[in-house]
Amino acid sequence: MASLGDSSSTIAAIVLAVILIIGVPLVTLTQRNDNVVQENTKLITDSYVKDIVNTGKMTIARYQEFVDELAATGTYDIEIEVQKLDENPGKKTAQVNYTKIGENMYVTETKTQIEEEWDTLDGVINLSEGDIVSVKLKNADSTANQNLMSSIFSFSNAGEDAITASSSGMVTAKGADR
Repeated sequence: MASLGDSSSTIAAIVLAVILIIGVPLVTLTQRNDNVVQENTKLITDSYVKDIVNTGKMTIARYQEFVDELAATGTYDIEIEVQKLDENPGKKTAQVNYTKIGENMYVTETKTQIEEEWDTLDGVINLSEGDIVSVKLKNADSTANQNLMSSIFSFSNAGEDAITASSSGMVTAKGADR
C-alpha cells in the first residue's frame, strides 16, 4: 500500500506536468502572436508614412484606412506629428542670384492640430517638399500574452507597451495647393 507522502508527490508531479504541457505552449503561442502583431503594425505604419511622403498629402480618408487596418490587430494610441518647413522669407537679391538670410525653421503640428486642419480643409492637408512626418503608436490595451504572464506570475505589466511602432520620413512630393 502506498503511503500518503507518495501519493501527494505523485499528485504534485501530475499537476506540474499538466501545467508544463499546457502552460508552456500557451505562453509561446501568445508571445508569437505579439511578435506577428508587432511586425504587422510596423508594416502598416511604414506604408501609411510612405504614402504621405510620396504624395505630399495627408487625407482624413487615408488616415481612417490606416486606423481601420490597425483595428484588425488591436487598439492603439496614435501620435502624429508634422514638421512643416518654414523657409525664411528674408532674401538678398543680386540680379539673378539670391541667397537666403538665416536658417530654415520647422513649425510642428500635432495630431489635434492636424485633425482641426482636416476639418477646415475638406479632409486634405497638402504638404511641401522637405516637410517631415512622424507617426508613433503603442497598444492601448493589454495583449493576451501580457494578461497570461500577469496571471501566471502574479505581476502587473502596467506601463509596459508590448506593441509599438514608429515611422517617419521627409516629404518628397509637393501636395496640390501648397
